[in-house]
Amino acid sequence: MIFEIEQKTQPITRLQVLEAFKRVRANGGSAGVDNISIEQVNNNKRKYLYPLWNRMSSGSYFPKAVRQTLIPKGDGKMRALGIPTVVDRVAQQVIATELESIADKTFSDSSYGYRPNKSAHQAVEQCRINCMKYSWVIDIDIKGFFDNIDHDLLMKAVQWHTEKKHILLYCKRWLEAPIEKADETIQHPNRKGTPQGGVISPILANIFLDVVFDKWIEKRNPEVVFECYADDIVIHCSHIKEALRLLEAIKERFRVCKLEVNKDKTKIVYCRRNQKKQPPFKVYYQKFDFLGFTFKPRIVKERGKLKLGFSPAISQKSIARINDELRKLKIHRWTYFSLSRVGEILKSKIRGWLNYYSKFRKSELRHLFRDFNKRLAKWVRNKYRRFRRRHWYFAYKYLQSIAKSYPYMFEHWRVGFMP
Repeated sequence: MIFEIEQKTQPITRLQVLEAFKRVRANGGSAGVDNISIEQVNNNKRKYLYPLWNRMSSGSYFPKAVRQTLIPKGDGKMRALGIPTVVDRVAQQVIATELESIADKTFSDSSYGYRPNKSAHQAVEQCRINCMKYSWVIDIDIKGFFDNIDHDLLMKAVQWHTEKKHILLYCKRWLEAPIEKADETIQHPNRKGTPQGGVISPILANIFLDVVFDKWIEKRNPEVVFECYADDIVIHCSHIKEALRLLEAIKERFRVCKLEVNKDKTKIVYCRRNQKKQPPFKVYYQKFDFLGFTFKPRIVKERGKLKLGFSPAISQKSIARINDELRKLKIHRWTYFSLSRVGEILKSKIRGWLNYYSKFRKSELRHLFRDFNKRLAKWVRNKYRRFRRRHWYFAYKYLQSIAKSYPYMFEHWRVGFMP
């Protein structure tokens, strides 16, 4: 027993590994380069998790290559997503949990991304409140943030938060892990970038931005208010001159930290609402997107009176992304299912969209679910022969009668978005 304790050079316990696997299993996800799934690891923990703990606690653990997959972005481009193996995700979760407990308490209150007891809805709500107080917004987009994080600067930021050797050791090894592309070629990182998709990536990104931006701006301009969710940053200013000066200072700060502001997407936005003073010049930008919501001038009701406010609602990019997902599902061809079965299959997806996007101006979802109901009417035409040669309006009327009789068949019917 004495020899076993002496061999373990890193303070990592078996309980930490088991708890980390529970979180990885709950999050789900596909297999990495070794094609070992979460189910296989769950069915044989002794084969996969015990050697992982043994290697991590002795310092002999080295991660395998990260499998790269491309996913579409909102602007039509592709984003590279890195998928570590399940065992590597468990190892990352062990360190991420420990590192988060150390670093999270030092983060700014204005940082909301990937933090316990913080959410995107809280960031959007705070942004809404600040947009009603301040006239100008700097909407910052960092060009290829996850792909351009400098490894040396990142490790300095991690070292600023903790001196624990096992955390620094494994963070460095994960940053240096090779990447297996879709054509099975191996690429080695050139001292920058952290793959999106890794469990450790969000906390490392938060630590890096905390030093590069949050603490810098709180020290340089303590009066400035902002919201930060990972690499999405919104800053509020009272005057256009203040916004221009601050934007130039931020560009210089990012340049020093080997980052670059995306010139096409970064902009200064005027929060137009009911107020006496209007800018004496033509304003080019009067809306911006933040976390899937579009902020722009809208009619709001306050204390029983209608007025022009500046509030969020689901963005057109989010609607287009959901419609594209529905298009790929080809629901109108699921004629081998009953309509109630279609509702069961799509239940979790629709509920997820409603839970996130109905938080602000729920009525704006009517455009999304109107198109969805038309897809269901197309399913009716394909399912029942009597509607095929008739106008689609009759299939839609039939769908309306079903919705009236069974209003809980689809999640969006429950909340009033009926055909």
